[in-house]
Amino acid sequence: MRRHSLKSAVLDSYAVLAFLFREPGHEIVLSLLEKAVDADRTIFIASPNWAEIRYMIERKMGLEKWREVRAKLLGLPMEVVEAGLELAESAGRIKAVHRMSLADCFAAALAIQKKAEIYTGDPEFHSIATEVKIVWI
Repeated sequence: MRRHSLKSAVLDSYAVLAFLFREPGHEIVLSLLEKAVDADRTIFIASPNWAEIRYMIERKMGLEKWREVRAKLLGLPMEVVEAGLELAESAGRIKAVHRMSLADCFAAALAIQKKAEIYTGDPEFHSIATEVKIVWI
């Protein structure tokens, strides 16, 4: 029996990197992932955010470290959502009116599409707070 229902959630690269490197807010992401396991639910991440995580880790720590991190991430209750036409159109609409990186626009678009909360600590998301529920880490 579940004690609480888990809302749909999207992680941006900021949240995933905070989790991986135990930066401020990592406990919030860890708690979300634990709740997802308990509730047998999936957390979403847009493929452009996955690309950001990869290049940041590989650039700073090398390909072998990326391979380790990739294996860890793929073992989590997380689904990488491909950036198809509908998601790309939505991200483009957001980019046209908000000062956000394109990858952040994909994360926001995915949260809107999934009617999900987005977990982030990236201040760029303040500009879209009226369109999507943000859980600040």
